[in-house]
Amino acid sequence: MTDLPTPPRNTPPIPAPTGPAPAGAAQAGPPPPPVREAGREPGAVSPKSSPTANAGNKPRNLADVLREFSEHQQKMRDELGKVIVGQTETIEQLLAAIFTRGHCLLEGVPGLAKTLMVSTLSDILDVSFKRVQFTPDLMPSDITGTQVLEEDESGRRSFRFVEGPIFTNILLADEINRTPPKTQAALLEAMQERQVSVGRETHTLPDPFFTIATQNPVEQEGTYPLPEAQLDRFMFNIKIDYPTAEEEERILTATTRGETVSVNKVLSARAILTCQKLVGSIAAGPLVIRYASQLVRATRPSDESAPEYVRELVDWGAGPRAGQNLIAGAKAMAAMQGRFNCEPADVQRVALPVLRHRIATNFQAQAEGMDTDAIIRRLLKDIPIPEPPKMTGQSTPRKK
Repeated sequence: MTDLPTPPRNTPPIPAPTGPAPAGAAQAGPPPPPVREAGREPGAVSPKSSPTANAGNKPRNLADVLREFSEHQQKMRDELGKVIVGQTETIEQLLAAIFTRGHCLLEGVPGLAKTLMVSTLSDILDVSFKRVQFTPDLMPSDITGTQVLEEDESGRRSFRFVEGPIFTNILLADEINRTPPKTQAALLEAMQERQVSVGRETHTLPDPFFTIATQNPVEQEGTYPLPEAQLDRFMFNIKIDYPTAEEEERILTATTRGETVSVNKVLSARAILTCQKLVGSIAAGPLVIRYASQLVRATRPSDESAPEYVRELVDWGAGPRAGQNLIAGAKAMAAMQGRFNCEPADVQRVALPVLRHRIATNFQAQAEGMDTDAIIRRLLKDIPIPEPPKMTGQSTPRKK
């Protein structure tokens, strides 16, 4: 397990974790004394793990940091690949959400390794992990925590807050649609504000904090569909499909041997925070922002730029938070590929998981067999990518 370096000083300023001294570039002169793993600066790379630590003590630039970040996320995929067969896009979107402080909603029929994927992801990260199995009798205090009355030696009584399972780094909300709305609403403040209010006190959640919820789209009897306000809190709505024939054979071969596969930890909590700041520093040009804005506005039937089929098939479209998540997801895709800035193709790559739970179709769409995914794919074909502005002005003729 290694930590990532903070971005170098000669790049656009990125806030770094507080500490006694910034750790970003190798110092000239005699090498510093060895430091224990637990005592390294936030985001610092140990000499053994840094690919450029011995490169003549040269200052690290943004390209080196992005390259190392890309190597670490690829290592995370390799570790997940030891347990999870296939599901490449799902893993990519989960990592993108983690690197952008987003939450995910996984949808799929039983037996597609949704829970196993999340638990394995927590195993390769040096963070705390809690799983909550949502049931119809689950109460909000079962998640957030409760006040306990205690009596000391002198007989004085006082209340003490006992933290619930939500006080963790990765929270797996398994089958979230099987609990009543009042318990589902207990996650609203935690997911958006990253804090929990109990009585008159407000308790801050650990950082980083991610909520990964799962639900079964097949069985609707005895379930409580998530309200739109809570669906909008999820950055991605990831649909997990059946494996291919080759992948299913690999799954049957690997799971029937009786062997236990262990994975290695890749990133620490400090490194995840550094990754989030690095991804936030990726540039999103005006063309990318304009394309994301046009794509979101085209989903609203009341907007003048919406196509005719959107006005006929959609009741309401995505809000501004969808555009924010499109840009954040595009930055994560660019950073995972080691690029300095994101492109419209990165926006298209995350359009489906960002928009599918933010568009409500009507009965006419259901009659025509058009779901939200089909409408989004059609919008991606119909909305053109903005062209860069042409340079105006007369060029100076060359002298012969």
